[in-house]
Amino acid sequence: MDCTDSPTATQSVPRGALLRWLLAYGTFSVPQAAGPIVYALLAIPLTGDPGNGAAIVLTITLAQVAGAVPVARLGRGSNAVSYLKVLVGIRFLALVAVAMAAAMGAPFAVLLAASALAGLVNGAAFGYLRSVLNYLVAPSHMPRALGMAATLSEFTFVAAPVAASLLGTVDPVLALVVLSVLGTAPMVLVANIAHAKAPARVDGGGRLLTPAILLWLACTVANSAVVSAIEIGAVSLAMNYGFPPAMGFIFTVALCVASVAGGVWVSVRNRMPARAMVLIYLGVMTTGAALVALQASVAVTIIGAVLVGGVLAPLGTYYSLRLDALSPPHRKPELFALARTANAIGVIVTSASLTLTSLSVTLAVAAALMMVATVVVGVVSWVGQTERGRVP
Repeated sequence: MDCTDSPTATQSVPRGALLRWLLAYGTFSVPQAAGPIVYALLAIPLTGDPGNGAAIVLTITLAQVAGAVPVARLGRGSNAVSYLKVLVGIRFLALVAVAMAAAMGAPFAVLLAASALAGLVNGAAFGYLRSVLNYLVAPSHMPRALGMAATLSEFTFVAAPVAASLLGTVDPVLALVVLSVLGTAPMVLVANIAHAKAPARVDGGGRLLTPAILLWLACTVANSAVVSAIEIGAVSLAMNYGFPPAMGFIFTVALCVASVAGGVWVSVRNRMPARAMVLIYLGVMTTGAALVALQASVAVTIIGAVLVGGVLAPLGTYYSLRLDALSPPHRKPELFALARTANAIGVIVTSASLTLTSLSVTLAVAAALMMVATVVVGVVSWVGQTERGRVP
């Protein structure tokens, strides 16, 4: 079933529901965007090492990978909005438990256990949040809506760490609670939609991991690896160029500003790109990743970050639309949760590489993954042109 044939968005929805959904999408990721800074600040009084905050981030990410599809599957027979709100509520309670444990000076293992619960439901919550959009927007307007969502998400990932730093200097526990409260906004913002329920299973159409779906999930992993390599390695990049660690923001800001611009362009254009254009986007991201990996100069690295950021929203929008079209109708939340998991896997790959090797190796690995993804999509597209019906 193609997303262009979906009847769900043609049914009546509450006035202003799309605007509320966009705001919910933007605020949903506040805890994740602020997490690395908040958890590092929480770890200092408990362990004396801010680096232990990364253990909380890793725990959340691994739990998200493990729980995304199973937790999403549990809500298959429920109203998508209602189940989304339950999952967001569970995430909030788990994060509050992390804050309380830190305030009480509990063993660090307690914080890890509570954070694991937050991660366990996070991927599925995102899957249901994304699936709700299908009930709010006609397929012809989906690229615009996803472009706007990508723009708001980038603003979140720029603003949330700043807010975390400011609040964290006052009290890290207070910072986590406040930012976790902001993350519950979808519970209030997402409009109730009575018909937001997956259709019954259709025999013969229930496969979730087809070759076509795996292709775009793999591309998502590659994209995430490139972006996270720049974001996580920003401080190290700055130091390699002889700048103080705080100057690492110049690379992440370049990436984020370009990504916001890309999201605006997608929204204005409001069109699903042709496969040839997607290959160009992939080529641009590969080139940007390679320029960053070269570490030739500050200017070259910033140009590489801008190239990566500029095509991030167009590619992310395309992946989302393709996955929507390829997904069995009754398993869309699960597939969107899986897409979130693919994004998390890219972060894990980068984090592991940085831990076990070096920044140069990590940047090279990310660029190589992007190059492989580009080549595979090119080959599949070429085969599809010569043998109709095989293009994912």
